[in-house]
Amino acid sequence: MRPPSLDDPLLLLLAGLAIDALFGDMQGVFRFVPHPIVLAGRAIAFFERKLNRPTRTARARRERGVLTVLILIGGAAAIGWVIQALCRGRPFGALIEALMIGILIAQRSLFLHVAAVALALRHRGLEAGRVAVSHIVGRDPARLDAHGVARAAIESLAENFSDGVIAPVFWYLLGGLPGLFAYKTANTLDSMIGHRSERYRAFGWAAARFDDLLNLAPARLSGLLLSAAALFVGNARPAQSFVAMLRDAKKHRSPNAGWPEAAMAGALGLALAGPRHYADGIVDDPWIGGGTARATTTDIGRALRLYYAACLLLSSGLILAWIALHVRLPA
Repeated sequence: MRPPSLDDPLLLLLAGLAIDALFGDMQGVFRFVPHPIVLAGRAIAFFERKLNRPTRTARARRERGVLTVLILIGGAAAIGWVIQALCRGRPFGALIEALMIGILIAQRSLFLHVAAVALALRHRGLEAGRVAVSHIVGRDPARLDAHGVARAAIESLAENFSDGVIAPVFWYLLGGLPGLFAYKTANTLDSMIGHRSERYRAFGWAAARFDDLLNLAPARLSGLLLSAAALFVGNARPAQSFVAMLRDAKKHRSPNAGWPEAAMAGALGLALAGPRHYADGIVDDPWIGGGTARATTTDIGRALRLYYAACLLLSSGLILAWIALHVRLPA
């Protein structure tokens, strides 16, 4: 067995996942200093305010949107490269890099936000459930009944398992901190300006397309992990999950979100997606999953157990990969 290095990307990634699982958002820390995503959001807002003026033509705004994506994602990657270069081979550098990973992965906070929807809906009623779900979805909560609130929470859990957990892990493994920083900036760009509204349709075009590109592989991996996790969760249906993913993923308006959502829907016997109301209009998507659309707080709990199992599978896979690379079995 080769002696482990503190700069080993797999060990750093596992440490980052452990930090996130234990401490989550670290709100106590970020009460005093801005979170990296907040800083990215401020930069995006600055560029949008300066470059996305309604007096410009759609073509001019699209070109400026492309420039915004190139500058901000390139800048984020450069910052990640500098931090990584300063950390590698230095005392406490491994801890700093693991902390950066933990800060930019959202497995614990996603679990808590979705669990909060179930608790609000179950114990304080529909209006409280609408308020709780409005923190994690972009649709109009006032148009949701109790089943709609539950579906929205489950869909957000599935989609953000890809965006908030699997994709950051994937891009860190491929590109280290530069890859992780670039991905999180791209994802934040998409969430802020990658909309189809009149204001953002041209300026946010590049942000939306680039985020779609970066999530192509992670979304499909997320669906596979959820299907595999269904093997270990009572009353979940792994075979139906896999079939629903292959059959229904492409029905979703997003080229990526349908993969984890369809896997989740099939595993739980639910119908997700379907027609949804947003501030800028109605999305008339078909249903995916083939089950019932009448989701409940019990189904949110089942979805959280599936998500938890998928996160454990992810960490287990990383541990096995490290063992395969570093442990030499006796002949």
